[in-house]
Amino acid sequence: MQYTGYEQIWMFFIYSFLGWCLEVIYAAAGRRKFVNRGFLNGILCPVYGFSMVFMLVFMDSLKGKWFYLFLGCMIVGTVTELMTGLALEKIFHLRLWNYSERKFQAGGYICLTASLVWGMLGWLVVKFINPFFLVVIRKVPGIPGMILMFISLMILAADTVTTTAALLKIKNQNPAFAEIAEGFTQASKSLEGFIIKLVHKRVHRAFPSLEKKEAEEERQEQIYRETVFAYGCSFYKVFWIFMLGAFLGDLTETVFCRFSMGWWMSRSSVVYGTFSLVWGLGVAGITILLYRYRNREDRYIFFAGTLLGGAYEYICSVFTELAFGTVFWDYSKIPFNLGGRINLLFCFFWGIAAWVWMKLLYPKVSDLIEKVPKRPGTWVTYVVLVFMVGNVLLSGIALSRYSERASGIKANNALSEWIDERFPDERMERIYPSAKIRK
Repeated sequence: MQYTGYEQIWMFFIYSFLGWCLEVIYAAAGRRKFVNRGFLNGILCPVYGFSMVFMLVFMDSLKGKWFYLFLGCMIVGTVTELMTGLALEKIFHLRLWNYSERKFQAGGYICLTASLVWGMLGWLVVKFINPFFLVVIRKVPGIPGMILMFISLMILAADTVTTTAALLKIKNQNPAFAEIAEGFTQASKSLEGFIIKLVHKRVHRAFPSLEKKEAEEERQEQIYRETVFAYGCSFYKVFWIFMLGAFLGDLTETVFCRFSMGWWMSRSSVVYGTFSLVWGLGVAGITILLYRYRNREDRYIFFAGTLLGGAYEYICSVFTELAFGTVFWDYSKIPFNLGGRINLLFCFFWGIAAWVWMKLLYPKVSDLIEKVPKRPGTWVTYVVLVFMVGNVLLSGIALSRYSERASGIKANNALSEWIDERFPDERMERIYPSAKIRK
């Protein structure tokens, strides 16, 4: 089932509110008092809203297979919780939850118990709860529903901005957002002071395990960052890691197909160059998520790579099918697969790849990138970035026309005619030999 943007926004608000209710009940049962467990000051917990919308969009095809639906929802919820925890710590230096004392946990961000809860909640929502709310949403009159949704979005945006600015003011450690907090000071010092005090008190009361980075360490890191090209896990380094991962991933798959299938075949994701976007984004994403934990034990890196890689490949499969009507891989014939989109063996490959990358290759690649002179490296980065953005956009347009031609839709404008001339079916089949058009 495909949901409209209007329906997805309302589902986000509904499940953000229900998630907030669950968190409040859980906290109240443990502490015997009311505690706002959300990141925001309002009655919303966005991690639940995003997780449930992702599950509803990406897990719909598994609705008839209860075990795989449960497993898929467990993976989506766990990955969302992990990424949210990492993002909050990196931006605000906050630990809003900590599973370090529980068994089968990873970095304190996720644990087996929480993952099982995510799976059960997702299964209940997809199978039973969401159909009811979907009927309610569709019965709301159009104009009143749009007005109420717009008001809710404005309130959410205001809550997000004020909370974010207040927390950054509290921490006083993020120069990139200093102007935001300063703007609040100039606009209304008394209001900002109230907001900062309120957020500071609530966050420390709700999350006793709050942690922050030392200011002196941050200052020294900033000085060193300004003198080195692509220092740490910066944009420049992540971009070149993406490019390297896209190229090596395409090369690896090409060689693998040659020896496993007996012939050479293109595995590129774009019409120009040998680049696999799935591998590039995967390597870049793993680097961002695991950078701070690159020195952790091997089993941690392997487990994280297996979980994140499997979830990432599943989402990519659903996205490409929804966006382009094309299926680029199908694992239905491989044991322990999830809707033909991922399988256990390849998830283990992701785990092995994460370990090889973070433990063996990343340190050498990182040192090599940082040796590039800063000024030339910056210019070359932006030139290649422009090329890749144009390449990806052109590839998406070509794939869309490829799908339209398969459905008998003729070109109706100059761009479509040019695409048909430059990228006919024969050429698209050479670039994407394993692509299957869903009619």
